[in-house]
Amino acid sequence: MVSSTEYGSHTWDLLLTVDHQHEGVEKEITLQVTGDLHVGGLMLKLVEKIKIAQDWSDYAFWWEQKKCWLLKTHWTLDKCGVQADAKLIFTTQHKMLRLRLPNMKTVRLKVSFSSMVFRAVSDICKMLNIRRSEELSLLKQSEGTLKKKKKKDKNSKEPATEDILNLCNSPVSSGLPANQGLYSKTMTPIYDPVSGSPASSTITWFSDGSLAEQNRSILALSHPTCSPEMLAEMYQPWTLADKAKLNAGWLDSSRSLMEQGVQEEDQLLLRFKYYTFFDLNPKYDAVRINQIYEQARWAILLEEIDCTEEEMLIFAALQAQYHVSKLSLSSETQDSTCESEVDEVEAALSNLEVTLEGGNKSNILEDITDIPKLADNLKLVRPKKLALKAIKTYWFVFRDTSISYFKNKESAQGEPIEKLNLKGCEVVPDVNVAAKKFGIKLLIPVADGMNEVYLRCDNEDQYARWMAACVLASKGRTMADSSYQPEVQKILSFLQMKNWTMCSQAASEPENVDMKPECFVSPRYTKKFKSKQLTARILEAHQNVSQMSLVEAKLRFIQAWQSLPEFGLSYYIVRFKGSKKDDVLGVSYNRLIRIDMATGDPITTWRFSNMKQWNVNWEIRQVAIEFDQNVSIAFTCLSADCKIIHEYIGGYIFLSTRSKDHNETLDEELFHKLTGGQE
Repeated sequence: MVSSTEYGSHTWDLLLTVDHQHEGVEKEITLQVTGDLHVGGLMLKLVEKIKIAQDWSDYAFWWEQKKCWLLKTHWTLDKCGVQADAKLIFTTQHKMLRLRLPNMKTVRLKVSFSSMVFRAVSDICKMLNIRRSEELSLLKQSEGTLKKKKKKDKNSKEPATEDILNLCNSPVSSGLPANQGLYSKTMTPIYDPVSGSPASSTITWFSDGSLAEQNRSILALSHPTCSPEMLAEMYQPWTLADKAKLNAGWLDSSRSLMEQGVQEEDQLLLRFKYYTFFDLNPKYDAVRINQIYEQARWAILLEEIDCTEEEMLIFAALQAQYHVSKLSLSSETQDSTCESEVDEVEAALSNLEVTLEGGNKSNILEDITDIPKLADNLKLVRPKKLALKAIKTYWFVFRDTSISYFKNKESAQGEPIEKLNLKGCEVVPDVNVAAKKFGIKLLIPVADGMNEVYLRCDNEDQYARWMAACVLASKGRTMADSSYQPEVQKILSFLQMKNWTMCSQAASEPENVDMKPECFVSPRYTKKFKSKQLTARILEAHQNVSQMSLVEAKLRFIQAWQSLPEFGLSYYIVRFKGSKKDDVLGVSYNRLIRIDMATGDPITTWRFSNMKQWNVNWEIRQVAIEFDQNVSIAFTCLSADCKIIHEYIGGYIFLSTRSKDHNETLDEELFHKLTGGQE
């Protein structure tokens, strides 16, 4: 018999691998340990055995078989479950990583491979001077999106080192805390809205950071040099199934990079994952605004989001305006701080913020004293079978969140022909300014799917008022809400950009303009028009935006992107419980949409505001959601891990809790509570 004391003191051999760069020093070391030895003690014994004088503070044990870090140094080996067969690697927690930014530039920097991805992204954003890091995450390109590129890359060389911005010497990269002054309420640096660099009065705040030594314009300025050949080499989604591949590779924010198979010097994509751009401010967000603009620009060019030909020309004109304005700037202008330019665009920012609730709720008294209504003659278009449509004029009344229509104005005192409740509906613009077509497509949820209703307006003003009312009603808000008038102005502004008139001089002499039109439109339109035709059409659209500043052109581009019907939708292929076919699930900042995979038509919409609870059955990987009025859905995700959708839903709900009144310290615990799940 062996006493408990003798058994507890029994030693055993543990093989440890040390990740170091010293030649002539063994990397595999065997130590005699006991089960009650804590992890910190094991580290001390190992360092003493190695006898190498260096800073070991960034080192920790990585357990290869279980794919986890042993970061709780006060835990014993027994508590961790470490036995003699464990393969422990003593390695650095911060390692080099390559990140491809939304502007397609690659940065190389040192990132924590042991912190949760949510924290790692926060540190990365501090290095890049991007506020609101919670809106971004890391994406691993799926194999489906790389196949085309791999074929092209067989005979190509690796990108030159000078194409990569190396940030490996920054404080955060070295494992040191970031400069909190960047996020101080009282000492926030002011950026030049043109060059994106800090104003001269605040440049010294960056003296310790790597970006002070690098060319900051790489991150804050756009470089539209893409060619049709470059676009052809990049992955373009043609179907909803293709678009679903784009969102399959999001990393789990509650686990570390190392736990998810990311290795040193791997390349990941840094992208805006959540389309709720909170508190955009050109004074502080030069890099952030540019990266949002770039993500929007590439989404348009690669047709990741659909838009009409008229809208494509608007996007091209705004890019051309940015390109032309940048060429015309002198070096002195780029080096100065344009405070006046910043002030000019601040008024437009209220139209750019997209939050879960939306709008500004500060004027509560105004919202509850009187609820206005709209009343006008509109055309009602109902789709019929055999592609025939019935178009008839009725007297429409918009009150609260409902539309009622009557035979004529005189009969409006009686019962309506029909009353449509727009809360939770889908509102899709159907506009062609050149053809004087101002339509509103309403997809209203009913028991067996979606009821389609089309409204036709007579002019821009009428369309803007009714469209804004429909958008607010779909979110459960009335025209008394303080966001109604800004919404009307935003719609009118967008229509004004579309309503260009031909400039004969510019159109007749497109060869005099130094412009490559293929850089500004998707390949579909490059094939449709000849180069001179495309240049003329872009210049025609450019007339309405030619007076805009650089920052305003970017902000208008973002605003136009947000106005597209598919904005903010991330697609996944799912199988709903009880269904025999696959569907597409669209996840947005305020709703989930079930979409027919074959036709692309929305079937049902569920709003987050009506959601009571959601959970995941991790054994069968099924997401279950309960809504008001005893509505329940359940589905399994086929194109990605169900954890990604679970995190999307929780992430959007987390972002809806943000407020300008609070400081910018994130409640990390709440984020992980809403998104982490229990596997």
